[in-house]
Amino acid sequence: MTRPVQESDWKSSPWFNGPGFSVYRQGRFIIVELDEAHRVLTTSSCVGGLREDIRYLVNHQSCEANEHVERYSKISGLGLEGYHRAVCQELALPFGEAAVMGTAANMIYAAHETLSFDELRVDAIVTAGVEGNASCAGDPARWIETPSGWNKLAPVAGTINTIVMVNQQLKPEAQVRALITATEGKTAALLELGISSRYSQDLATGTGTDQVCLAAPVVEGRYAYASASPHTKLGEMLGLSVRVATRRALQWQNGLEASLTRSLVHGLRRFGFSETTFIEAMRVRLSEPLIHLLEKNRNAILYEPQVAAAAYAFTAVWDRLRFGVLPASAGRDVLRQQAALVAASLSARTEAWHRFWQQLDVNMDQPLEVIYDALALGWTAKWESKD
Repeated sequence: MTRPVQESDWKSSPWFNGPGFSVYRQGRFIIVELDEAHRVLTTSSCVGGLREDIRYLVNHQSCEANEHVERYSKISGLGLEGYHRAVCQELALPFGEAAVMGTAANMIYAAHETLSFDELRVDAIVTAGVEGNASCAGDPARWIETPSGWNKLAPVAGTINTIVMVNQQLKPEAQVRALITATEGKTAALLELGISSRYSQDLATGTGTDQVCLAAPVVEGRYAYASASPHTKLGEMLGLSVRVATRRALQWQNGLEASLTRSLVHGLRRFGFSETTFIEAMRVRLSEPLIHLLEKNRNAILYEPQVAAAAYAFTAVWDRLRFGVLPASAGRDVLRQQAALVAASLSARTEAWHRFWQQLDVNMDQPLEVIYDALALGWTAKWESKD
């Protein structure tokens, strides 16, 4: 049985103070205490919506990301209200005054970004994980809610939890717009890192379990801002602070440092490419000496910058075909051209591009196969005699 964390416990771990709020990080919790009245817009399951009676914003690591079955079963058994109540009891917080968000992300990896301009200040506090649950808006759903409850709950890992504090009063409509702008900032970070959806061939726009709290003070007589659109300075600050904090949180939680996302696995993952499928494909395409050399030096292919650039170009063209920007009748030819560039880049023999182009063909039902063909051709040509 977990001993309740008394208020004095988490208050002994201050992280930083902001205008009208204080932030604490205690073990598996981040607690934002609102020192003055705020209007809070939140997705918190039990204390959610647009409210003015919330005093605490809580981000909680409820489990580990992978196969924490016992903990997952316990939380599922509690239900949404039971989980909310358990968190509040552990922190000695009033049930109805705390907006709670749960995640598998480690609180020590939370990123904080502050931006200021004249009288405006925005603070974004983000924890993020995308390895198991990244999704794109419109992806096939795995959950369904009915009047009798959820008829399927997927034990997925990956959540982006965002707390945003604005130091100026917002009109209610501006606060809703601020939430949209902050969400767009999160999505911009995912697009910047090229995060793949785990449910489709699209790039991810978030995860299926993302949560947010966005708070702004309520002070009688104070000017209330009417807009948080990206065209305004406030909107810029909202979008940028969340974008930067999300990117940093993913760097720490998932190791998604920008230069490491150049790998073929990262760039082609949404189309079914993995290190395992890559090695298996090479085994049927390469001679024994060359496959042995490749297995001992696989990162020389998987992280080679020019090969990664060509692979990203291939996926960009593939996307344009999927979305109907390019005619389907051109698909075989344009993908063949990009695949030849993959082979030429790996071989370090760009003058051989036309030779590779002649050797490659594209099956539009399985376009990824031409990438494996191109990698095999490039690796072979790289080490064939040039005499």
